[in-house]
Amino acid sequence: MSALPVLSTAAPCDAPALARLAVECLRLELDTYPKPGLVSRIDSGSHDDMDAATFEASAAALEPHFAELAQAGAQGLPMDALRRIGLDAEAAMRAATGGVNTHRGAIFGLGLLVAAAGALAAPGCRLAPGALGFHVRARHARAILGGPVLLHAPGAQARRRYGVGGAPAEASAGFPTLYRVGLPALHRGRRARAGEEAARVEACLALIAALDDTNLLHRGGEAGARFARAEAAGFVAAGGVAQEDWHARAEALHRAFVACRLSPGGAADLLAMTVFVDRLERAP
Repeated sequence: MSALPVLSTAAPCDAPALARLAVECLRLELDTYPKPGLVSRIDSGSHDDMDAATFEASAAALEPHFAELAQAGAQGLPMDALRRIGLDAEAAMRAATGGVNTHRGAIFGLGLLVAAAGALAAPGCRLAPGALGFHVRARHARAILGGPVLLHAPGAQARRRYGVGGAPAEASAGFPTLYRVGLPALHRGRRARAGEEAARVEACLALIAALDDTNLLHRGGEAGARFARAEAAGFVAAGGVAQEDWHARAEALHRAFVACRLSPGGAADLLAMTVFVDRLERAP
């Protein structure tokens, strides 16, 4: 596994370095296994239209657009400008994957955090805990909630059908699930001393347990989402990756999700975002 890149100290906003970091976080999410129902370098999880190579191609295609988002954040551009860059990023993703949606959620959520980092990141220095989420909420909350809705997108359909806020609500509130669940779980997983991949598994399972994931609702309905949250919560409550047999337990959970065709894509996006925030902010 490659180390996360160190931000340059050469410029007030090192947009290329922030973009490389964002892409590395997407690759670390892909590296993580077992992740219930999700694509990894081991298998394609609950998906038959994408694999690790699809995700690699998508991540590489997004790097220049993350750099644009970082620069836009440094310039203080509004949400409309960020959204235009995001739409270009989605087009690049689909061109790289043959039309497959691998990273739309990450383009939105991680893209907002990259823009916030462009506005705030002091090269070579850690930000205060919560700084990135606070900036997104303070700068863009109203525009996020008032933005256009993709009526036929699976996530938007699930939000309407099940009455959940989904990614727009999470972003407009400053990513509370990332800060209250994802980061503490990542740190808890590290204390188990099973390695960085295990810490990411801990964070992923904790996020699945806590999140109203529109990907789960779209694929499995309320019953599937309840099953996924309960199983993930049970794994965490039993000790998570501090259990001696944690890997076997997580792998069994992965197989159970695949059998039900469940894929918690929202948690996967938040996992990559959690790693990004962990790299840039001081631990509380």
